[in-house]
Amino acid sequence: MKKLSLIMAAALLITVLAGCANSAGGGSKSIKLAYVAWDSEIASTFVVKEVLEQKLGYKVEMLQVDAGPMFAGISDGSADAMVAGWLPSTHESYMERYGDKLVDLGPNLAGTKTGLAVPSYMDITSIEDLNKEESGQALNYQIIGIEPGAGIMMSTEKVLDEYGLRDKWTLVESSSAAMAQELDKAYKAQKPIVVTGWTPHWMFGKMDLKYLDDPKNVYGGEEQIHTLVRQGLKEDKADAYAVLDAFNWTPDDMAEVMVAVNEGKSPEDAAKAWVEANEDKVKAWIGE
Repeated sequence: MKKLSLIMAAALLITVLAGCANSAGGGSKSIKLAYVAWDSEIASTFVVKEVLEQKLGYKVEMLQVDAGPMFAGISDGSADAMVAGWLPSTHESYMERYGDKLVDLGPNLAGTKTGLAVPSYMDITSIEDLNKEESGQALNYQIIGIEPGAGIMMSTEKVLDEYGLRDKWTLVESSSAAMAQELDKAYKAQKPIVVTGWTPHWMFGKMDLKYLDDPKNVYGGEEQIHTLVRQGLKEDKADAYAVLDAFNWTPDDMAEVMVAVNEGKSPEDAAKAWVEANEDKVKAWIGE
């Protein structure tokens, strides 16, 4: 009987210690990261996942969603954080709706751009050129887009109206991966194509592309990618919050991960390789 009591006491002690360990960082050692399936956001989110798991011992749940649910999830607490907010233009409408219900930790990457992109061998230079009959016929009056609800898709819908393209042109909904495949296929055949594009993206490194001028400035100028977290995360998971707050890298850093994934590595392996090769940057994020 005495032996059984000792065993029960030991089990209770282990349970208490485990609970203390989980609460030491201000909550359970689990966290949910939301992201959209853009090559750029896959790269950044998997790098953050690698750091949180390997350096802080978190169990990270990855939530791949569209842009609207991503912002809604952070605002209602069903997701903890994202590193995928394109501001001030691309995700402006979502910030207007959810901005007061989440915490903006500021930019993690500067120097981004969105717009309509075409191969450089095409002789058009401006969105206005799409109004020319020969341009429309050559492109089958189609702009190849990505996921419906993405900020760049909403901006492109405005482009159709602002440039008088609505009657003839169609914005084709697909996915970022499908768009890139269509672009790559047309590029190899030297055929005309126009797509919704953004940088950083590996396609600008693999292909000679150009943005069409946007004289009406529908897409806005250069943007930044922001880290956004749910309210209360700083109190619940202080160590994870600190890493997310410190997370900052360059378009070249992101390109390394994107190209590795495009060349066949899994996002997990590409992120792991980048983290191992950039120890100094990672140490700065975790405060070492």
